[in-house]
Amino acid sequence: MINHILTAGFPPGLIFIIGSLFIPLLKGKFKSALMLSLPLLAFITLLRVPEGNHWVIRFMEYDLVFGHVDRLSLPFGYIFIIISFIAVIFALKVEDDLQHVSGFIYAGSALGVTFAGDLLTLYIFWEFMAVASTFLILARRTNESQSAAFRYILIHVIGGLFLLAGIILYINDTGSMTIVNMSLSSLSTWLIFIGIAVNAAIPPLHPWLKDAYPEATVTGAVFLSAFTTKSAVYVMARIFPGAELLIWLGAFMTILPVFYAEIENDIRRVLGYSLINQVGFMMCGVGIGTQLAINGTVAHAFSHILYKALLFMAAGSVLHVTGKIKCTEIGGLYRTMPLTCIFCLIGAASISAFPLFSGFVSKSLIISAAGEGHMAAIWLMLQFASAGVIAHAGIKVPYFTFFSHDSGIRAKEPPLNMLIAMGIAAFLCVFIGIYPQPLYNILPYPVEYIPYTSAHVVGQLQLLTFGILAFYLLLKSGYYPAEIRAINIDTDWFYRKPIRVLNFVISRIFNGLNSYLDQIIVKDFTRAVNRFALEPITNLTRFILYPILSNLDRKEKYEQSISSSFRNGTSPVGIYAAFAGLFIVVLYMFL
Repeated sequence: MINHILTAGFPPGLIFIIGSLFIPLLKGKFKSALMLSLPLLAFITLLRVPEGNHWVIRFMEYDLVFGHVDRLSLPFGYIFIIISFIAVIFALKVEDDLQHVSGFIYAGSALGVTFAGDLLTLYIFWEFMAVASTFLILARRTNESQSAAFRYILIHVIGGLFLLAGIILYINDTGSMTIVNMSLSSLSTWLIFIGIAVNAAIPPLHPWLKDAYPEATVTGAVFLSAFTTKSAVYVMARIFPGAELLIWLGAFMTILPVFYAEIENDIRRVLGYSLINQVGFMMCGVGIGTQLAINGTVAHAFSHILYKALLFMAAGSVLHVTGKIKCTEIGGLYRTMPLTCIFCLIGAASISAFPLFSGFVSKSLIISAAGEGHMAAIWLMLQFASAGVIAHAGIKVPYFTFFSHDSGIRAKEPPLNMLIAMGIAAFLCVFIGIYPQPLYNILPYPVEYIPYTSAHVVGQLQLLTFGILAFYLLLKSGYYPAEIRAINIDTDWFYRKPIRVLNFVISRIFNGLNSYLDQIIVKDFTRAVNRFALEPITNLTRFILYPILSNLDRKEKYEQSISSSFRNGTSPVGIYAAFAGLFIVVLYMFL
């Protein structure tokens, strides 16, 4: 590894992690310069590294590979660094070292997962990612964020334990830690699959995402939207490509969040559900497993990270300047926040797959792969989900945030650094949509797909028109779900409530047992020992000789005699004789 460091520098993930430790030591422009330079340095390093295994450390009998670089890991590495740079610009004015350090460790750990060439290295960075991201939720410093962070880390610890158990069993079965394609044919691979599925927010394991991301800080939510689920997409594509189960899970995953997003009042929760929906398309692509589908998964992950971060930045900017983010509390902001409104519309157009925007040239690869595989049911489900995306993310988010009713709020645009960050992300969304070839060139397999055909453009415009018309008619007819202040019950209810009851039952049982043992052992036994220690010979004599003395009067007289003797400083001769006899008997028994 030392030779690789001398020739190619540190692994990109370690550049982030080690560099973050110096952030609290700097102030002002020096801190900003360091934060901006870390992604640039990591990107330059990645450009210089050829494909193959790099930064290898020998550990016991295994090789820990910190740099497995190939056509699958490179696109994820590129976009993770790009979005880190954009997120850093968005967060430059934040005076909170906890967020900065956590954000860089989180991003660096995601890069570590991406370029890990063995299961142990992957697991180590996987856990670093979970811990660091938790602090981005805690950093908001509210009771709600603390509760959400606790639930978030609890779920991810459980997922990490599944992953670790699977890795240990897999190494025991095969004797290898190398990351290879696996099939769901053994306990070890199933455990690994479940551990990854938790981070991917595959239903019914998804509520942690919509629960935690909206409670994060304004800048923390941008980081969160980019790394956890997309690193899980990458690992699924690396280990389980072609797993048929993922086709149906992914298709179901695209549809379920649509209904929740439509009735959700919190804009960032709507975006959380929409994120789950989009990851469903990627999981479906991984399950299909063809070259076109894998290309579509990687391309859509690349595009999604940009437009989802843009939408979270737009929503975060509104929250930053108004302190409000619910549909019932905001509206009419286009008058005083026109730039933020435009950036949000670009993000909404991208996620809705409008022609000339990034989502159009990436999502269509996955849908086309389903069509080429003659998966009619899956194709229809993905088309339905696409229409749902238009309704909740493409229209609802910008409409209720910047238009709809006039809330009377006249907030100004966010700080310049936030506008610049949104501007960069918006530019990339449009650039990729107009000219997708640079993105296609870095995909794992050669791309012969042409997105801008008349059939594809017309078909997508028809779908968009249907979605917009449906939203309009439902809104005007009064059938559109009213925006109300409410907590919507999700699938987590089915395990959170039973676990709460189980916790109550176990607490009563074990706390009751603890109280009983405390009374018997700690209090009663201690009291008896203390009482015995006050007059040990008297009490021991009473214990030994009382069974022999059958007459109660003789017992009382004997006890008075013993007590009187000890008070006068003397002891009855019989006591010593009794102890001597007892000692001889015990000695005889053991010898």
